[in-house]
Amino acid sequence: MRDETVARNYAEALFELAERHEGVEPYGTGIEGVAVLIDENDDFRRFLETPRIAVEQKKEMVRKVFGETLPAKLVNFILITLDKRRQRLLRVIAREYNGLLDQHFNRVHVEVTLARKLDDDSVEEMQKRLTAALGQTAIPHVRIKPGILGGAIFRTGDTIYDGSLRCKLDGMRRKLLRADLPTLGEV
Repeated sequence: MRDETVARNYAEALFELAERHEGVEPYGTGIEGVAVLIDENDDFRRFLETPRIAVEQKKEMVRKVFGETLPAKLVNFILITLDKRRQRLLRVIAREYNGLLDQHFNRVHVEVTLARKLDDDSVEEMQKRLTAALGQTAIPHVRIKPGILGGAIFRTGDTIYDGSLRCKLDGMRRKLLRADLPTLGEV
């Protein structure tokens, strides 16, 4: 099985566990915190992923680090990933879990590319319009790319809405190149 498929299965199991116990948001925050720690702390990541360190030592460290801060069932879930030697997938599991949270709460992430930075009120207005247009709560991730000249490009999943000035100018250029224009002598 591919790692993403395995991680998706683990994330779904964790999501079901969270629904039956403390709730999906605390588990999401917890698994995301574990993923961030693994990303930011190379020593901790190597400790978890090194096969030379006994699983029991890893489990003891996880209990010490997370035992007081995370829900007990989530800590047990992490311990199971250690038993099954799937600890290297914890970051992917967290990403998949966040995707399940977004589905559960009817949220969609939208990558927004703009030519210049917008003020907070404009970003909030854009979020409201995206939410209305998409029928889901839009979470915009704004990035600035002056090369688009103006307008905006929206990407959600595999769908791209290109309303950039650069795209419009390119379209006009293509139309002009295809147009059958009279030559100077025919006029």
